[in-house]
Amino acid sequence: MPFSTVEEMMSMRPVGLETCLPFTFTSRSKMTLDNVTLGAGRALTVLSIEQREGEEDLVRCHVQGQQEVSAEVLIPLSTRGDFIECESKECFTLKEIMSSPGLRSRKFRFENTNKCQRPLVLSPIHQVNAIMNLRKNILKFPSSLEVDVVDVTELCQDVKFVTPLSLPEVLSQPDESFPAVVNVLEGPDTRSLFKCSWLPELSKRSQLVVHKKGTSAMILLSSLKSRKAQQYFLVSHQYGGRFRRRPREFNSVYELYVASMQAPGLKVSVMRNCEEVEEEGLPGLSVGDQLEVVRCERMELPCESPTAQKQSVEALLCHHLPEQEVLLPLYMQGHFCEVLKDKKKYKLRDLGKDFSLPLDVKVVSRDTEVETDPLAAFACLRIEAAMLEPIVQVSFPHRPDQCFEVPTRWLSMSVAFTTDPLPWPSGEPPECHVDRVTEVTDTFFYEFRKQESSDAAPPPRPPKRNLSSSVSCKKSSSKASKKASKQRPDKSAPTKKLSDLTLNSKKRPPAPPPPVSTAFAAHIVVPRAN
Repeated sequence: MPFSTVEEMMSMRPVGLETCLPFTFTSRSKMTLDNVTLGAGRALTVLSIEQREGEEDLVRCHVQGQQEVSAEVLIPLSTRGDFIECESKECFTLKEIMSSPGLRSRKFRFENTNKCQRPLVLSPIHQVNAIMNLRKNILKFPSSLEVDVVDVTELCQDVKFVTPLSLPEVLSQPDESFPAVVNVLEGPDTRSLFKCSWLPELSKRSQLVVHKKGTSAMILLSSLKSRKAQQYFLVSHQYGGRFRRRPREFNSVYELYVASMQAPGLKVSVMRNCEEVEEEGLPGLSVGDQLEVVRCERMELPCESPTAQKQSVEALLCHHLPEQEVLLPLYMQGHFCEVLKDKKKYKLRDLGKDFSLPLDVKVVSRDTEVETDPLAAFACLRIEAAMLEPIVQVSFPHRPDQCFEVPTRWLSMSVAFTTDPLPWPSGEPPECHVDRVTEVTDTFFYEFRKQESSDAAPPPRPPKRNLSSSVSCKKSSSKASKKASKQRPDKSAPTKKLSDLTLNSKKRPPAPPPPVSTAFAAHIVVPRAN
């Protein structure tokens, strides 16, 4: 974009100009400044802005001359010419570009030129949401709509408009506003994060009773992976069932390391034979071996020749019960089962306080106050996380005593308060029974994990093998065959790869396509606010 003055070019810089310096521009025409003449096309780098009392502001610029000779010049902001800002290495997010009028007027390209090498002009698409006095649903006007606005306030003094509120806005209302009957103006998205009985009704019903607002302590549970689809649940601390701890299973030494960091003194039993591989430092383990995790340290791998460079890797030092010690490289695959002697029954809230998460449990006595307890059907559940969620407690008018808690930051919908009477006799509110188990989708689980922003390092990789040495391969295979002949054969399937440990191994569903709006003209009458 060409600019006619230096001041115009400087005014189009992003907010927080000092943090965006230096930047470079050129002039298409020759510039004469006092006793200095700069030729056309010369690159000038703006270093700072010089402000002098009673005088015009100047920009201090660096000029690179011939034969590596450089100088600095002062250019008044009112200097006229044909100036063009040079392409810079500054990178901006889409949000930063859209929030800055200066940036919105400039051209951009993707940092990754494989996506698009041509320059892009980014323009925001606006949408106005409005509500009518005769309709409850929200109208959406695209930016392409052509309208004429007429002030009819004096003619519409008796017209009343409702105030749409999102769930976080409902949460900000004073306590004395509850209980109240509200109209559902805009129901939740059909691709909701919840899979529960009240969600379809929430979309169909025109009214809800909001009993109160507050904060609810919840536990996120998941079923273990099996042939069936994995399920996830948000469970209230008020859940009345009892749990017993289940031994956890680990598919790698790295998983043992992570678990031992959260709860020292971890003891496990080997569930699958592991053959010894000397050049990779992998010890031989047999089914039934008992291990107690001690600490993490470094170990040196055996060298194939005296001249080879030694390699060291991180390993887990374990007591190989009853008396031996063994070093297990963190990249080692295996199948281990936690050794537990705890037969105590726990309430859900106690498990969240007394033990590090994640934790494997089983329901041994169901919640008798829940009509159908879905948790009791699982042989094993994993407690993934504990959380405090802002909620509104609501019910349907035809069942005012059957309540459920809606987490306000996970459900998007719009409601409006009404003056309709509450569905119970005055001063006699019903005794509410609140749902304690809410099923959520796998998308909810991954969105929750993403917001935790874990900085944990990825699992380590095994060292590179030197496949050129046939002698070492023969030694390894002979030792492995001798070891395997002494152990019971194992026909089970290989364990999962370490990449399965990360949540990013499962791709998130793609974002929905933007709505396609058709331009049309309309005549809108808007009453002036009193």
